[in-house]
This record gives sequence, structure tokens and C-alpha cells, in this order.
Amino acid sequence: MSTLLRCELQRLLMAVQYFTRIPMPRWVGHSQGQLNAATRYFPAVGLLVGASGAATCWIASFALPVSVAVLLSMAGTIFLTGAFHEDGLADAFDGLGGGYTREHSLAIMKDSRIGTYGAVALVLVLLTKFECLNAMPAATQYAAMIAGHATSRGGAVMVMAALPYVRENDASRAKPLVQRVSRASLGVAGFTAIVPALSLTSAGLLGLATAAVAVGLWIAQLRRRLGGYTGDCLGATQQLAEIAFYLGVVAASR
Repeated sequence: MSTLLRCELQRLLMAVQYFTRIPMPRWVGHSQGQLNAATRYFPAVGLLVGASGAATCWIASFALPVSVAVLLSMAGTIFLTGAFHEDGLADAFDGLGGGYTREHSLAIMKDSRIGTYGAVALVLVLLTKFECLNAMPAATQYAAMIAGHATSRGGAVMVMAALPYVRENDASRAKPLVQRVSRASLGVAGFTAIVPALSLTSAGLLGLATAAVAVGLWIAQLRRRLGGYTGDCLGATQQLAEIAFYLGVVAASR
């Protein structure tokens, strides 16, 4: 294996290691430089997570009602990622909902306890995701799961490219990823985020459009309220972009 291919494989596996519970060989490591370059593979991790959810749903549907299969697929993806993005969503909404100033919002986000805003946001997002997936035909459902997870993680890369990281002297998991996203990483991430949605034809295009609008509005909110993003904001980006994608697909399918 050439040095270049080994380097890219290491970055890919590092991204998988970072965002899932899947164990990786020790040689993968976790250097800051490689983690920063691994941003290009965030949507690829989404493909893996989405495919696992689709497979769970497909297998469960042979013995269980579709709604139960969808619920199990959601539980499976949450388990696979360790509720990483859901936790970020709750913390981000607690901070933005309960904080009166930038500093107050950032302080609330660091509190591990979940508050009213976070709890409400988490319940609404999970319910919306469940209802959207349950409303889709089976063939659309599986493709949408895979594409939704990839597209939403592309949204997180967009946030990183558009905004600065706002925490100083921070040891959070997002810290190694705060460097500027390169054009190469943005291109690879964008390609991987968009292509899976094209399998859904017009529904996928509308899903991409609604996800892009949601991410754009979220970026504007983060710029206005915080002047940048935190790791929790990236988790929230993934969740918001995913349900926006599903909403677009459902709207196009009616």
C-alpha cells in the first residue's frame, strides 16, 4: 500500500473511531493534524451509520411492524455513535435557549446536565425523525437513512468551514478539529454528502435543498449568538440537517 493511500485510510478510520463506538487498530492513532484532515470523511462516517440503520430496519421489518423497525434502527444508530450528536443538540439548545449573553450561553453548554430547552429539542427532533421515516415507502426509507446521515455530516463540515471555533483553552473533543477546513477536505466531504441523495432523484434534491437551508439558518444563528461554533453546535448541526433532509424527502413524496 502506498504512503498516500495508507495516510488516507488512517484518516478515514480515525474519523470512524472519533464518531462511533467501533474499535480501531492501535496504528490508527489520534494525532491532531490527522484529525483535522479527517474532516473530509465525516459524511463517509454518516454513510456507515446510515447503512447500519437501514440494515437494522430492513432486518427488523421481516418480523415486526414498520414503525417498530424504524424505532429500532434509530436506537441502533444512537448506540453506534454513543448518542454523540444527540448530546450536542441538547447542550447547544440549552445554551442558546437559556443564555442571555455569549459567555452565558457557552457556560451553559459546558454543563453536562440537560435543561428544559435541550430536553424539548431532543424530544421534538427524535419524534420528527421517527414520523418522517415512518411516512416513507420502504425503498425510499432505506435510501433516505443512508443519504440523510451522510448529508447531515456534510452540514457539520460546512459549519466548520464557515465559522471559527469559539472556545479557548478547551479540552473538548472538537478541539483537534478547529483548524481551517482545506478546499480538498471540503470538496471530498461535499461530494460524499451529495451523491447518496441523488439516488432518491427529485426527493433527494429537495432533501438536499431543505438541509442546506437549515444549515444556512443555523450558521447565521451561531454567528449572531456566539460568533462561531462549539463541538455541541456541530452535533446539533448534524441532527437538524438530518431531519431537514427527511422533511424534504417526505414533502417530495406526497
